[in-house]
Amino acid sequence: MKITLGTLKDKGDELVSFLEPRVGAKPSLSSDSVEIDDEGLRKGVKPRDVKTYIKRFLFMKGVRENYRVFVSGKELTVQEIQLGEEEEEKEEKVEAKPKEEPQQAKEEAAPEPAKEEVKPEKAKRGASKKPRGKKKAESED
Repeated sequence: MKITLGTLKDKGDELVSFLEPRVGAKPSLSSDSVEIDDEGLRKGVKPRDVKTYIKRFLFMKGVRENYRVFVSGKELTVQEIQLGEEEEEKEEKVEAKPKEEPQQAKEEAAPEPAKEEVKPEKAKRGASKKPRGKKKAESED
């Protein structure tokens, strides 16, 4: 099984140490890919399972949002997601916005307290199934 790391190759050593106890074999690391011997894999470990392990690793490192993992046969590819210009601008605006503005806006436009409507509670229903009848004991004649 081969895992192509792409831009994640700087965390290859950490990924190898993360995968080893989970797949049951020592993965070998080359420059931009990880090789796992198919014969050394624990029984029942499939490429789809390894994909889940890689996604868990990415989540633990805090970069899960930036990567996708593709499975094609016995080859896995970790690919960085390229954000569009609009999405990047939105993220920058969210990070650059000071948190004091929403509080000021709330103070300026303090709405009148809304009247809460009190709704009567509905009566609870009983059991939806009818109780079963008791079996009659066979009488000995």
